[in-house]
Amino acid sequence: MSSTSTDFSGLWVPLVTPFRGGAVDHAALHRLAQHLRSQGVAGFVVCGSTGEAAALDTAEQLGALDTVLDATPGLPVVMGASGYHLAEMRAWVRTLASRPLAGLLMPAPGYVRPSQAGLLDWFGALADASPVPLIVYDIPYRTGVAIQRDTLLALASHPNIRAVKDCGGDAAKTLALIADGRLQVLAGEDLQIFSTVAQGGAGAIAASAHLQTAQFAAVLAALAQGELAQARALWRPLVPLIEALFAEPNPAPLKAVLAGQGWLCDELRAPMTPATPMLRERLQALAVSRP
Repeated sequence: MSSTSTDFSGLWVPLVTPFRGGAVDHAALHRLAQHLRSQGVAGFVVCGSTGEAAALDTAEQLGALDTVLDATPGLPVVMGASGYHLAEMRAWVRTLASRPLAGLLMPAPGYVRPSQAGLLDWFGALADASPVPLIVYDIPYRTGVAIQRDTLLALASHPNIRAVKDCGGDAAKTLALIADGRLQVLAGEDLQIFSTVAQGGAGAIAASAHLQTAQFAAVLAALAQGELAQARALWRPLVPLIEALFAEPNPAPLKAVLAGQGWLCDELRAPMTPATPMLRERLQALAVSRP
């Protein structure tokens, strides 16, 4: 059964996938999700890029999803879904339909670099196949293709495409989507959270919000209430932490901090590598101890 919720506003955390001895550490994932759910988050994303989804097989992805659903009853969960074989993607969407999802987070097909017409066909076909709404993931530095403004505005007319995770790096496109109003615009670059939401964006999908979660949520709440001075005061101390967390490929820095706080093992899957000692020292000076 699928969730009827289509509101993607607020703070969403794209969860890391903990590993122990090469296997998914479901106990650690369960504990982490339970902890974060009480910090003001709107929901979770499972198997996004922060979750190292590309290094998980389908059984592991479903297992991680089931663990998070079990840990966070009543809280919306979005599943990342990516690929470049349309029939296989349709089948995967049907498999995921057996879980109570709020939506699917879906990027353009990687490596293929289709035309804008091809992107319209791709997202349209998968939105038609999905029983839950799609969040279009515009992240050209991972997929190799930018989803152009006119393409996103055309996709907004599809009744099952409800939001965009905006990592496109195009401020004019972001503002056009916000002004159009049909898609909920979610900041996907953590340093763009304040500007996106202050200008009318709906929220954020923010890996950094594994840490200082309540403060990130408070920034969004203050912006929603028009309390700009309060929001700025909450936001500015978060900026150095965000910069450090993305100084090396995500999620290695984040996992280093979470491991230091005792939430999980500092373990990644190849080709990801652990954070460097120099960055670890920087993070230790910025990150708070485990709550």
